[in-house]
Amino acid sequence: MTVDARATARRPLHFAVGGAILVATALIPGAESVAADQTSEVTVPYTCQFPSGEEKAEVAIKALLPVSAGAGETIQPGDVSVEVSLERSALARFTALEAATLSAVADLTVRNTVGEHSAEASWQRLEAPAAPLPEEGGPVLTATGDVPTVAFGSPGEAAITPAGLTLVLASFTEDGAPTSPPELTVACEPADDEERPLARITVRDGASPTAPAPGPSDPAPGKGTPEPPAPPTRPAPGVAPDARQKIDDLTEARLEALDDGDPGSCPIEIPPEWVMTTAETYAAGYANAAKLDGAVSLGPAFMKVVLNKRYINDSCASTVDVTSEVEFEHEGKRQLPPAKATFLSYGFMPTTATMVLEQVGPPAVVQTHTVTNTPTYPEESTVTAQLSMRLYDVEVNGVPLDVGPDCRTVRPFEQVLKGYGQSYPPAGYLVATGGNLTGNAHIPPFKGCGVDEDLDPLFTSAISSSGKKADNYTKMTQAPLCVATNPDGPDCPPRIPQPER
Repeated sequence: MTVDARATARRPLHFAVGGAILVATALIPGAESVAADQTSEVTVPYTCQFPSGEEKAEVAIKALLPVSAGAGETIQPGDVSVEVSLERSALARFTALEAATLSAVADLTVRNTVGEHSAEASWQRLEAPAAPLPEEGGPVLTATGDVPTVAFGSPGEAAITPAGLTLVLASFTEDGAPTSPPELTVACEPADDEERPLARITVRDGASPTAPAPGPSDPAPGKGTPEPPAPPTRPAPGVAPDARQKIDDLTEARLEALDDGDPGSCPIEIPPEWVMTTAETYAAGYANAAKLDGAVSLGPAFMKVVLNKRYINDSCASTVDVTSEVEFEHEGKRQLPPAKATFLSYGFMPTTATMVLEQVGPPAVVQTHTVTNTPTYPEESTVTAQLSMRLYDVEVNGVPLDVGPDCRTVRPFEQVLKGYGQSYPPAGYLVATGGNLTGNAHIPPFKGCGVDEDLDPLFTSAISSSGKKADNYTKMTQAPLCVATNPDGPDCPPRIPQPER
């Protein structure tokens, strides 16, 4: 399979659709990984730049890694250690400071390679506890810690190879006080050009992204399923009002033209590798409660993103389609922060409640569709999440109303948000740079409300959507992504955006 060179040449370098086709490395430890079943070890000679000149060091790197993994699977190196053996001559600076012990923080760069493609990742903040300076020979410092995950997007033989190493050496006197100066930063590079992989991993074919599935409490098709939310009527700022129609028209026109030709002469192309990495961001906004004639603020919601779980470059249709995933997180739970709001129930009764939106089922899905046969590269992004609404701390006209611990919607509901943008020049909503996403949701009836009395009908009549209509409008503003492969970039750490009404 090949990648259309014309589309690639102008494809923007953002992670929604535009990253170069290579293996990308996640710099945030993942919660899931394939089983590790081999202890890998390699010893690499390094040359380190001390103030007195070059010093040699032997560095033994160990990690628990799998023998094989599927394409796209997350690999979490375990039991990582970086053992640094320094020459005696490297101690001159520390003995002059009357140091008794020496500790280290190691940042090791590793190169992750599959086929002809590679990307570097940083194993940061590996810590070696203070060790006594020996009377003879050089010290041995063993740094350990958690390191980032990696996912290889295509089958083949993958390699994880140590590269540059930075050491922050801290010295202490006999009584445990820091010396003056207390630290020394030393840059080290492999002493020769020989490739010494820490591990070689067989990457199997057949991995595919997980499509969201209906939850167990979702209604069966045709039996009360809410209508899909209507698309937003306005695109994000900076994009022409007809952006959405232009995307649809360009795609449809291109596909119709293909129908007139030989379908076999231009097959759909799925790149053998696609970018997959992690990112973090925040989103904040407002959601209307249609029946209550009011709005509640949402967020700031912290989101952990896995970019480019699926990447299809269709050079025939001049489109690029990308699927990514999002998990919300607040205080270790899959949810948005609790939101407190006051409304006039039934138009006259002041009601205050705390609402929390809990994420259920699979991760939220981000689907981005880009048209590449026009200079601006317009794109449409759709975020689909399965949520459940829970209410608590309810007061009606200032009087507490005990709704119990599990007052929530009878089933999860689907929140669909859309954003429109373009890459040249950048405008509107792009996954990498953020912007506004809008959409509508159908709020199901409530259950489990009330301790001494059944309050389900009260909240259902006051809040839930009428019939099957998706009548609760939501507008969220997403901040730019802090992408794991660029942790020192201008968007890291992620910022909290200013929501727009």
